[in-house]
Amino acid sequence: MFKALLLEPIDFLQMLEQLYLDSGLSKIEPTQIILLLISFVLIYLAIVKKFEPLLLLPIAFGMFLANIPGASEVLLAKPHGDNPGGLLYYLNKGVEWVIFPPLIFLGIGAMTDFGPMIANPKSILLGAASQIGIFVTYIVAMIVLGKTGAQAAAIGIIGGADGPTAIYVAAKLYSDKLTAIAIAAYSYMALIPIIQPPIMRLLTTKEERSVRMEQLRKVSKAEKIIYPIVVTAIVGILLPGALPLLGMLMLGNLMRESGVVERLAKTASNEFINIITIILGVCVGAKANYHTFENPQDWLDALGIIALGLVAFSIATASGVLFGKLMYKLTGGKVNPLIGSAGVSAVPMAARVSEIEGLREDPENHLLMHAMGPNVAGVIGSAIAAGVFLSFYAV
Repeated sequence: MFKALLLEPIDFLQMLEQLYLDSGLSKIEPTQIILLLISFVLIYLAIVKKFEPLLLLPIAFGMFLANIPGASEVLLAKPHGDNPGGLLYYLNKGVEWVIFPPLIFLGIGAMTDFGPMIANPKSILLGAASQIGIFVTYIVAMIVLGKTGAQAAAIGIIGGADGPTAIYVAAKLYSDKLTAIAIAAYSYMALIPIIQPPIMRLLTTKEERSVRMEQLRKVSKAEKIIYPIVVTAIVGILLPGALPLLGMLMLGNLMRESGVVERLAKTASNEFINIITIILGVCVGAKANYHTFENPQDWLDALGIIALGLVAFSIATASGVLFGKLMYKLTGGKVNPLIGSAGVSAVPMAARVSEIEGLREDPENHLLMHAMGPNVAGVIGSAIAAGVFLSFYAV
């Protein structure tokens, strides 16, 4: 072998040159290095800081995969000639055709107990109040960033703190910035224990935070079965655009509450949602490749989206708390305003934050079940907000 290399040094050098050209080393772009570093930061946040790791880790690794020099040409390759196309090209169809987010909602519905909301219908108002953050940011995005109505809607939906809904709307209305919107939505969901408490304390008094609420009534099985059917029918008639998300949410919940398809409900709330979560995360992360950040304006847009996402989420939290204060006044002090912050869609994390803040003032005051009412109402509210935007702007 060595003798052959000595006899044909030119061919050997050509082989090395060809090997270099075929490798990713010849395709390194500065943007790839930056995005790889960002992916490492996200992996660190997911593993070490445990910031929404179930989706942030797949998103970060998808970003890592797509920015390895030369990898995107293989993983994201479109079918041509004898090349059948890359793995992520096909998996991405589930995002582009907005298949995955409704399937995530199916699993969420199978995991969610609507009982606290049914037991206290007033909590629906708190969930609705938290959607104000979505619509305020929608207006700000058009005025401040000069976005179109469709683009502003996709940014504003981050305020719902609902990752699947944000992805669903962004895929239809602002697909170019899908990754920035998804990362912002899930990042702020993960940062709920950091972002919400200061807002909650600022807007409430010690007396309000110490309110003990009456125990919720027991909700019958019949009520839990009828509820998803009625909600699906009403929303489907009035706002068909919300039905892909809300319909799947209610189907999952009906499977849970009916008690006759326990195997399906268990699968939907475990294996099924986990598989879809992995694929969805990797695909969303892979969209943050260097092709989507080729000029400074792309970076500015991403930073603007992330900043407005924080504004949306903060306004949503404040709106819920302020409406909780109003209910506190109207009910003569029977409602603890802290549960209003749970009106964002991050189930059950936002409800847990309400519980923790309540325990800070009174170690025996448990607000978790009361906060779950506006929390699940927020899931429905963000889906309805998505349906409103899609009815305006979806082609």
